Amino acid sequence: MIVGIEGTVERKDPTFVHLNVQGIIYEVQVSINTSNAIQEKMVKLFVTQVIREDANLLFGFMDTNEKKMFDTVLKINGVGPKVGLAICSTFTPSTFAKVVASKDVSMLKRVPGIGPKAASRILVELADFIVDGNAQSETSGALGEAVMALESLGFKKEAIQKALQGASGDTSTLVKEGLKKLQRL
Repeated sequence: MIVGIEGTVERKDPTFVHLNVQGIIYEVQVSINTSNAIQEKMVKLFVTQVIREDANLLFGFMDTNEKKMFDTVLKINGVGPKVGLAICSTFTPSTFAKVVASKDVSMLKRVPGIGPKAASRILVELADFIVDGNAQSETSGALGEAVMALESLGFKKEAIQKALQGASGDTSTLVKEGLKKLQRL
């Protein structure tokens, strides 16, 4: 799985960039916020790779919080990469966190492709969306990664938070500790 890409910008449009990585040119879908943030010829993007039967797509982000937001909304039933990218283009991660916290359906309906039903469903499922304000903080980053790893194994967010409460260490230590505690719950 591709999680990052670094290369020279060959072409830049509002919704995608072509990156030349040692002679291979990749098309990476980006949000308008990321597209505006790309100012240099050489760029490094955090990537979410979506593999479907008919396509292998790369979605790139300059900010880890924007990538986290995209990955989080993709987990919601009925939200695909196009709508996820539209959300990332419409809101910054901190603004999106405020919209979710205030349960503002009308703000979310401004996103192209989201109607009232989808907006309500997104707000219900993302009630606990939190932007990682200290993306540089190793502990919070490791904790966030451990939570995502345990969620991908099928554990519920509430149980994970209970299991990791007060835990510290790097990502692998937190995942191991979380698994031990989750087996007992």
